[in-house]
Amino acid sequence: MREQDCIALLRHAGCSDEVIAHCKVVRDLALTYTSDPMIDRDLVEAGALLHDIGRGVTHDLRHAEVGGAICRSLGLDEAIASIVERHIGAGLTADECSLLNLTPRDCMPRTLEEKIVAHADNLVKGTRIITLEERLQRAITLPRRQRKRIYRLALEVELFR
Repeated sequence: MREQDCIALLRHAGCSDEVIAHCKVVRDLALTYTSDPMIDRDLVEAGALLHDIGRGVTHDLRHAEVGGAICRSLGLDEAIASIVERHIGAGLTADECSLLNLTPRDCMPRTLEEKIVAHADNLVKGTRIITLEERLQRAITLPRRQRKRIYRLALEVELFR
């Protein structure tokens, strides 16, 4: 899926210029982790560009769930919808989703492409790339297990840079 197609979908979904700019920076950072031939670079690019498509509807945690539904309604590949749905932090378990009043389903990133996009998104605040240390500091109010999950995801994905 080409960049301009993804941007058109973001605009169609109601995403602001700020959200689109953020998605482009996440895409650029995510692509720095795709040199290994076992990683689907095109999937990472499309998933990173579309990861916040749900922000055209809501800016709360539901944006990932809404975004996955938007992707499916548009007939996009399930792999893209999964990236969108599983990009929050370092993922959410079904129990965590339920506690957050989301649909109780497993939203943990499983594939390398899902993990790369989630990690890249963790390292982009607005359009500024931040350090892992800054990300963890910003996550200080999250439960310890979620902070540890963000750290473990970073350790795994950084091996591909």
